[in-house]
Amino acid sequence: MSATVSVSPLRWDMSVVFPSLDSPDFADGFEDVVRGVGELRDLYDRLGVRAGGDAPASAVEEAIERTNDLSSRVRTLVAYVSAFVTTDSRDETAQARMSELQVHLVELAKLGKRFEAWIGTSDLDAVLAGSEVAREHAFALRKAAEGARRQMSEPEEDLAASLAPAGPTPWGRLHGDITSRLLVELDHPSDGQVRLPMSAVRALAADPDARVREAAYRAELATWETVEVPVAAAINSIKGWHNVLNERRGWPDSLEPALFANNVDRTTLEAMQEAVTESFPDLRRYLKAKARLLGRDSLPWFDLFAPLGAEGRSWAYTDATGFILERFGSYSDSLAALARRAFDERWIDAEPRPGKRDGAFCMSLRADESRVLLNHTDSFNSVSTLAHELGHAYHNVQLASRTEMNRRTPMALAETASIFCQTIVTNAMLADAAGDEKLAILEAELQGACQIVVDIHSRFLFESAVFERRRSRDLSVSELKETMLEAQRQTYGDGLAPDALHPYMWAAKPHYYSSSFYNWPYTFGMLFGLALYARYTQDPEGFRAGYDELLSCTGLADAAELGRRFDIDFASVATWRSSLGQIRARVYEFEELAR
Repeated sequence: MSATVSVSPLRWDMSVVFPSLDSPDFADGFEDVVRGVGELRDLYDRLGVRAGGDAPASAVEEAIERTNDLSSRVRTLVAYVSAFVTTDSRDETAQARMSELQVHLVELAKLGKRFEAWIGTSDLDAVLAGSEVAREHAFALRKAAEGARRQMSEPEEDLAASLAPAGPTPWGRLHGDITSRLLVELDHPSDGQVRLPMSAVRALAADPDARVREAAYRAELATWETVEVPVAAAINSIKGWHNVLNERRGWPDSLEPALFANNVDRTTLEAMQEAVTESFPDLRRYLKAKARLLGRDSLPWFDLFAPLGAEGRSWAYTDATGFILERFGSYSDSLAALARRAFDERWIDAEPRPGKRDGAFCMSLRADESRVLLNHTDSFNSVSTLAHELGHAYHNVQLASRTEMNRRTPMALAETASIFCQTIVTNAMLADAAGDEKLAILEAELQGACQIVVDIHSRFLFESAVFERRRSRDLSVSELKETMLEAQRQTYGDGLAPDALHPYMWAAKPHYYSSSFYNWPYTFGMLFGLALYARYTQDPEGFRAGYDELLSCTGLADAAELGRRFDIDFASVATWRSSLGQIRARVYEFEELAR
């Protein structure tokens, strides 16, 4: 039996921060941040915060404290406005406030570059020796000093930041506006001609009816074709922008800044990807077994998310929340309390609707409070997704006592708690399941693993190729499509039908338009999470004693140091093979049941 949860409306509550975007309270909060940016600039001018400026310990301490204070208020304001933009792209007030806010964030980014350059030209050892506050921020300061070596001159960095609102930022917003407003004309096998949001049509990939899945897939591709030109312009412009800046800053390629930002070295990435590539045959066996169960010779893209086993089981949102609450409680009272709080205080926006962004995410709102967006369908995948995003919220709770500088967690480490929570839920369900139900859960788990190991690597290959080819010119729509297909052929291989792939995944995934090389950190996070779960099963009490502290320190050390706390060596291929071995074992189990 699952715990009972009283579920509030499936939309998150933002009124606890401000009554509305039109309220005087919001206007005051917005003005407070604007004023704070100006005051911080004045402070930086007074302290001489810029390359070559004098950086006594007392001045660095004052700059850190004032920057942390403002950054906390900025985080809340950005999250508040984002909550409206991401759930209704047609909200013109929210779009206007976000655009206005971006102008001031640019000024804050300029100050960040000045602080970085200041630290980079200071005697950092002397600063650390002279200030306890500086010592508490030692990792962030050393990171700033290293980043300073990749800066352009101050006028150039200032210009780059000033031009961002006219460069990658609006191109990313254009992609978001276009894709969230897309309506798809679908010839539904049961309902006839219907018009649905793209997010709802993509969700039909998990429909039990094969006719519905195929119809949705073909309608989705046809609809992407109608917007392929502006979306191609967006991705070309964003990648071209980053290529130019990365070259001017002296990075050897466009991957290196992502490695630096994630506190991961190239040796670690190469070790992980070597193990990942070795695992492709295992996951292709899973795809072939799934194809046989569906009565097909090979698996088309539109059957990737097809449900198996207990196809008739429906996971209503109330069932999902109750199940997660119970399973989280099996790990610890604190994890269950986080889930209960998220449900009771309406942290979650779960309802698919027109104008709402596709996919799922968790964002920190204030202190230890988060907000989770997902598009719930009555499937086990949605249960898994909700558990995953609540893992991020639990991570935010552990970071709450840290200052803004010390809670900056790179994406590669931000996926740790989410994968851990997802694994708790899946493993608990598998332990009690048998027959068709067990097959369905195994399939859902392997489906997710296939996405993070195989599909994510296809996105890495695609983005690497786009960055490289964009150095010389724009890529045409047909080139983008063929580059995506080639990446899918290299990774999925004979696991998928070659004539039914997805040439528009570059249009469907929003991450290409907001960051560079967002992809591999998800694989890193999943495999790290599995490694940690293995440690948990070996010594539950000892693991619990150190796990929350690990999460609270993800902004205080690089990946290698954090891994060593649990005897995990990220530079070793064997580490990654061990985590992937857990997935391989699931493939064997799935094949046995499939027979």
